[in-house]
Amino acid sequence: MFNRTDIGIIGAMEPEIETLIANLTSHKTSSVGGITFHRGRLGKVRVVIAKCGIGKVFAALCAEAMIIKYAPKLIINTGVGGGIAKGIKVGDVLIADKLVQHDMDTSAIGDPKGLVSGINKIYFDADKKAIALIKEIADERLFQYHVGTVASGDLFVSDAATKERIREEFSASVCEMEGAAIAHVCYVNNTPCTVIRAVSDSADEDSSMDYQKFLPIAAKKSALITIELCKKYFSEQ
Repeated sequence: MFNRTDIGIIGAMEPEIETLIANLTSHKTSSVGGITFHRGRLGKVRVVIAKCGIGKVFAALCAEAMIIKYAPKLIINTGVGGGIAKGIKVGDVLIADKLVQHDMDTSAIGDPKGLVSGINKIYFDADKKAIALIKEIADERLFQYHVGTVASGDLFVSDAATKERIREEFSASVCEMEGAAIAHVCYVNNTPCTVIRAVSDSADEDSSMDYQKFLPIAAKKSALITIELCKKYFSEQ
């Protein structure tokens, strides 16, 4: 049965969606292509929430299934990422204004790095209305935040040289493994999307240790912003 919803929410891992699911009312589940979708309401807004798994392919599969099955008017990708721009600290929030796949590279045949062939785009824009609302929410909660580029790739960045390369090539603020793939799918399907990242590590040689320590804290911060965004998005018409 086709079930339209207002907002779709995707996180890669359980800690990124567990707070959201705990706040659902009228909670029901269904499965599409092996992905469990949690349907219900956050406040008065109809939402569907899914854990996509780690990496760009899982993220894209989840986003496409969500759009086809539930037709959300906005997709929110919530979670954590590694800070790579100067001035971004663990615990800060990064609001994506655009997204790029840092491991998309056909430069050997003359293309710029990051170019997605066929649609000839390097950067995918996030929804401007969502960006403005997330900034308001972060200000209300006194969260330190930045607006910038999210660079996604199938790589957990954990060395300073790779971090510096991604930052320089794409003017990126945060790196992670799903957001740009979701933005790519949303662009193809003409579905607005936004990406929220709470910084869990600094994408350097200490990142694996910091990530394990700060993942639950950062994930919860991103989830709290997501809940408030769902409540505000359609009240701000």
